[in-house]
Order: sequence, then structure tokens, then C-alpha cells
Amino acid sequence: MKDKQGLDGIDRKLLGLLTEDAEQSYATLGDKVGLSPPAVHERVKRYKANGRISGVSAHLDPAMTGKDFLAFIHVDTSGWGKSDGIMNLANLPEVEEIHSVTGDTCMLLKVRMENPKAMESLLERIYKLPEVTATKTYVALSTYLERPVQAGISVF
Repeated sequence: MKDKQGLDGIDRKLLGLLTEDAEQSYATLGDKVGLSPPAVHERVKRYKANGRISGVSAHLDPAMTGKDFLAFIHVDTSGWGKSDGIMNLANLPEVEEIHSVTGDTCMLLKVRMENPKAMESLLERIYKLPEVTATKTYVALSTYLERPVQAGISVF
């Protein structure tokens, strides 16, 4: 039986397994969910075609790439939040995520770079945007959990 998102239990299990390790063979995945390799291949092809799987990427170790300085920047803007200037920050390699949020700020950026000096340079670029009125930066000391979307969790 499919849920509101059009997924059945096998879909959720397959997506969860792919989230854990996208390099598993269709045969291995099939063994784990009780399907033949061609049936798994067809489902994965469908997930890609309908956008459920939007891409496959490697998870890099930040320390091994020299970018282990992680911070979150709350950005206050003169308008509602999303603007061309703010969205142009997506072109900067330091910016990993941009979110519109509720609360005492408009936008939330997840950024990763080499060191505090690189953070200062990024903040200078952010403050050059005319719509930015203030920022608050929170530097992560340690990361205890970081994971992708969990497909096995049903939405009620």
C-alpha cells in the first residue's frame, strides 16, 4: 500500500538503503528488500525520473579537504528575506545551504571554510549586499550528527 507520497514499504526501504550506501549493486539491494535486480533497477530509474533521487554525491571528510571550520549565519534583511543578492550567495563555494526561517532572523546559511580569516572574508561579502542589515554567526565546535533525509520515516 502506498502512502501520501506514493511510496510503499519497499520504496522506503530501498531509498533508505541507497541513502546509507548509493554504491550497492542492484543484486545486493534486491537481496535486502526481496526483489530481483531488474526490479530494483526499474524502481531506482523511476526515483531518478520523478525527482525522488535528485543526484548522487560523495560525502567528503571536511578535515581531509581543509574545510573543517563550520558555522551557521543568521542573516537579517531589509525585506522579507529571499532576494537575488541573497540567492547569489549560492554561487560561493563556502555556502552549503540557504534557508528561509521563522523567528528572530530571516535567512539561515550553513557555511564551511578553512579558518576564521576565511569566515571574516565571507562576512565582508555578505555585508556588501544592500539588503543585509545584520548577521549573527554561530561556529560549530563539534558535529555529533549529520545525515541526509531519512526515507524510512513516514510522514503523518
